[in-house]
Amino acid sequence: MGVYVDQPAYPYGRMMMCHMVADSDDELHTMAERIGVHRRHFQATSSAPHYDICKSKRALAVRFGAVEVNRRELVTILRRLRDTN
Repeated sequence: MGVYVDQPAYPYGRMMMCHMVADSDDELHTMAERIGVHRRHFQATSSAPHYDICKSKRALAVRFGAVEVNRRELVTILRRLRDTN
């Protein structure tokens, strides 16, 4: 079980965003709450449930145990999650 963040590579205004995904929605929401990301930012209807988070929130997530992954690793994780759900 775990929470994963990829590298910030997606511009949103003046911020660079990344994706935060997890092995379960509970883990994902718990981490989001812990780093101060509101539930309204949860993207449940996309290809995989996730949050888009800025670099400062990413740093907090990593401090609290999120695993840093590259884009290829994230795709592998997302495929595994889709196959198990």
